[in-house]
Amino acid sequence: MIQVEHLTKHFPGKDANFVAVDNLSFSVEECEVFGFLGPNGAGKTTTVRMLTSLIAPTHGEARINGLQVGRDDQAIRQSVGILTETPGMYDRLSAEKNLVIFARLYGVPDALGQAHKYLRLLGLWERRGDEVGSFSKGMRQKLAIARALLHEPKVLFLDEPTSGLDPEAAKLVRDFIADLKAEGRTIFICTHNLDEADRLCTRIGIFKKRLITVDTPANLRQRLYGRQVVFHMKQFDPAWEAGLRALPFVKTVQVVGGRLVLGLDDPEECNPILLRHLVNVGADVQFVGELRHSLEDVYLQLIEQAA
Repeated sequence: MIQVEHLTKHFPGKDANFVAVDNLSFSVEECEVFGFLGPNGAGKTTTVRMLTSLIAPTHGEARINGLQVGRDDQAIRQSVGILTETPGMYDRLSAEKNLVIFARLYGVPDALGQAHKYLRLLGLWERRGDEVGSFSKGMRQKLAIARALLHEPKVLFLDEPTSGLDPEAAKLVRDFIADLKAEGRTIFICTHNLDEADRLCTRIGIFKKRLITVDTPANLRQRLYGRQVVFHMKQFDPAWEAGLRALPFVKTVQVVGGRLVLGLDDPEECNPILLRHLVNVGADVQFVGELRHSLEDVYLQLIEQAA
């Protein structure tokens, strides 16, 4: 659905061309929610602008649903939906009139019907007649999402989709994105909300001018940390440690604040054996849980390694 090969963007600078995006290559499959994560200034927004044919790349190629950036720009702009970081609206017009205008620009046959559909879906129906200039930042964000969907695009680019939203509205938008994925849309999300990316994204790309890695959140955790199981017990006898290290499937052993943390490749298979071993040596095991590293831990480590 999205194919990117060696995409590069230079901007003129005082001394030399500034490289905003450097030799970027990746692909996004149909119906996938792809998260694009990176620090401010990494080139995320520049990448989105190139992929949506708002600016031209300096080098490289990209295809969106079979359309080539630089050759089929008008068709790409008509076929994708985009939520920019600072979406512009007509402040003196109502929410309904804003959406109708943009629906007509996209050539939507039933402009008013589409406007009403997304005003309802995004919780703006009661404010449809109000001037957009009176809207809060969160309401304007939801209206901008509605605008991006008026022409029912198969590929959707969202730059910080829950920025400025309160927790209830942010959940509505996240649920809405999940529904769009279920409908068969392909969604490309730039976000600083790592918990949101973890919940929504099939795969994520971590990026800092160059692409650092692409994988599922689960695989990234596995690659960096493996799987770690925590055994909570009344007390831990240091004499037990040598026996645990001797077990062939135990990769690492740590004792943290009285808790036993073991690195394992296959906890589902190994946990029953470990429980029997600990009970046999006299441990009083209270409960067992898996230590789950956050996507923030993964992201920060990879960004630091790439510095």
